[in-house]
Amino acid sequence: MGVLAALGASPIQQHFPRRLQRPLSHRSYALSVMASAAGGGSSSKPIPRVVICGGGIIGACTAHYLAEKGLAEGVTLVERGEPACAASGKAGGFLALDWNDSSPVGPLARLSYRLHTQLADQLGAERLGYRGVHTLQVVGVEKPPGGGGGRRLRGAEKLPDWVDGHVVGMSEMGDPSNTAQVHPHKLTTALLESALTRGSRLLRGCVEGLRLEDVEGGGRRVTGVVVDGAVLPADVAVIALGPWSGAARDWFRSSPSVTTHPSTASSSSPSSSPLAPPLLQGPPLLPHLSISGQKYHSVVLRPRRPVSDHMLFTGFKYASGLPPAPSSVPPSSGRTVEPEVYPRPDGSVYVCGEPQSLPVPPSAEGVTVEGDLIDNIRRVAGSLASCLAEAPEETRQACYLPCAPDGLPVIGPVPGCAGAFLATGHTCWGILNGPATGLLLAEWIEAGRPSSCGERELGAFSPGRFAARA
Repeated sequence: MGVLAALGASPIQQHFPRRLQRPLSHRSYALSVMASAAGGGSSSKPIPRVVICGGGIIGACTAHYLAEKGLAEGVTLVERGEPACAASGKAGGFLALDWNDSSPVGPLARLSYRLHTQLADQLGAERLGYRGVHTLQVVGVEKPPGGGGGRRLRGAEKLPDWVDGHVVGMSEMGDPSNTAQVHPHKLTTALLESALTRGSRLLRGCVEGLRLEDVEGGGRRVTGVVVDGAVLPADVAVIALGPWSGAARDWFRSSPSVTTHPSTASSSSPSSSPLAPPLLQGPPLLPHLSISGQKYHSVVLRPRRPVSDHMLFTGFKYASGLPPAPSSVPPSSGRTVEPEVYPRPDGSVYVCGEPQSLPVPPSAEGVTVEGDLIDNIRRVAGSLASCLAEAPEETRQACYLPCAPDGLPVIGPVPGCAGAFLATGHTCWGILNGPATGLLLAEWIEAGRPSSCGERELGAFSPGRFAARA
């Protein structure tokens, strides 16, 4: 790592050069070296060994705020692919101060909105793609009623000039004082670099489970995280795997009753690798934990003319000649859709839509892109703005947003399992609420309780709501 640093490579480039997939034997060797070195250091105050499972926005924020508290050297972040390879790199990055005020998420969102401003000041707004924005609700139709042609809506003076399509209604939803945006991939990687430059580690590998041990007086505690069939010693494990976090339901166990070995341990691991010992299995602590995913498609366009900082939340009605609908939507003539259009400071325009409730694939690499749905999104964008109809495409992509059954995030310690934390289920507000989630987890880990948000306010997010019911 020192040689690469001397050559000027960024911390993330040092770990993931040009998407290079390191062979399993190399990953196991790296894990062996890290495991043998864990817990070292000259500080008189022990630094907890924290393993963050997941290199998305939640994991990156947690690593950053742990580094802010001086705990960077004890942190290892484990990511199966590349950082921000799933929703954290493919989301839109829209931020709103008060849109969640009517739900339990309100205080979390307000805290996180302020933290985004602080991060922009600390890390650089241009680097993060951060800015305050104007936000509009726009109602459009593919074919204007009554032969209205391309006439603009009466009273729509606040519509930007580039929105030159068939708009039949609009209203203001926010301004730069209460709505903003950030580039999710840039934010996630910048936060990771913030932690890595202060001593944290980034490890490529697949998290397969936890090593737990009984605690005198009852309960269990984390002693390690199983990665590619080997154990990475840990005092704290943060599960922030997005829509894949539901696998942790089988990792949090109470009193052991059955002894099994990991079925995915690699037979090619070097002899020096700390192979995972038998895992004690018992009744799950969170038997009702269920995390699903909602799939969204998106496209990034590069218009040839400048586009202003107006975010568009649309309601759009197709004309006859209905385009294909997602499998979860029954076909009907004149289908109404709600794509979102986000111009970015770098001159690109992000457009997303066509939500689907589908099973989550085994990994981010298995997420497929349906060309017909991307074409639908482009059709809407092009009908609203001619500059978008003509714009070249930069990226076609899709991702899954993590959802809990009650629609609320899952944030906090796992009851009955000391050192285990869950952070997932943020739905479409993951980028917005990432900083607050990471800060609260860092406070829990450092001090045993959060201080930036009241425990009463956080109660609705407790993993304990998925525990066995009496």
